[in-house]
Amino acid sequence: MRMIVIAAAAALAVVIPAQANAGRVAGVVLADGEEITTEAVVSGVDPKRTFFNLIDPSQLDPTFALRIRNIRAAGTVAKVNLALGALPTFPALTDAVAPDGFLRALSGRIHIGPEIDYLERAFDASKYGEFSTAPYLDVTIPTLLDPSLGPEGKHVLSAYVQFAPYKLKNGDWSANRRDLGETVVETLSIYAPGITDLVESMQVITPQDLESTYGFTGGHVFHGELALDQLFTMRPVLDWARYQTPVRGLYLCGSGTHPGNGLTGASGANAAREIIHSLR
Repeated sequence: MRMIVIAAAAALAVVIPAQANAGRVAGVVLADGEEITTEAVVSGVDPKRTFFNLIDPSQLDPTFALRIRNIRAAGTVAKVNLALGALPTFPALTDAVAPDGFLRALSGRIHIGPEIDYLERAFDASKYGEFSTAPYLDVTIPTLLDPSLGPEGKHVLSAYVQFAPYKLKNGDWSANRRDLGETVVETLSIYAPGITDLVESMQVITPQDLESTYGFTGGHVFHGELALDQLFTMRPVLDWARYQTPVRGLYLCGSGTHPGNGLTGASGANAAREIIHSLR
């Protein structure tokens, strides 16, 4: 048995041809034209990209294709990475931890989202095509655990930014990219005074970058909203929640399948069991 796993990366640029008369996978064609025959293809790419970019949608049942097309997958998360000249200080930690626990506290995850109303206001902005001026931030400083990620004495700060819509009401992300980064730094400066002066370089990854560079359709990192009507037996769509697809030999294993969130590996483990059972 030969099986190919397609990772969730746009750079692979693969297509999955199916035998026209059998309705099943025949193999994959790579970007350079190389063809690889196989009995099974396992896609970790999101369902929309799998069915509308990697195979010919005309091979799909119209009802199934419509259900896939209607998956809600408009991302609301951005990412801002900062290169810092020194470790930022968070005065709130001064009285909260012992002096020798300061670095240990910062080596975990730093949440900027003081109350539920703050989170609601941050989300409200994205509903109307804007990014929040007071975003919820999920921050890490990875150089505290791995100093090799930056020059000696300097640090990298990585912040997930919520909420930033895939489509902006006014303008586009190329014109608003810098503003989002500066908004994040200004928000951080409320809790880490002086961080503005420490910023030596900035990388802003917008929801559209998540689609064009990293292959997440709609910029959605979970391959589709984690809403009640898109979970359990309805993930990715009703009648096809057990990792198989209408194209025989083609399976899904990514976040677009149950349970569909985080880095637990559960989707892949579940898919592996189903694939082994099916191919036997």
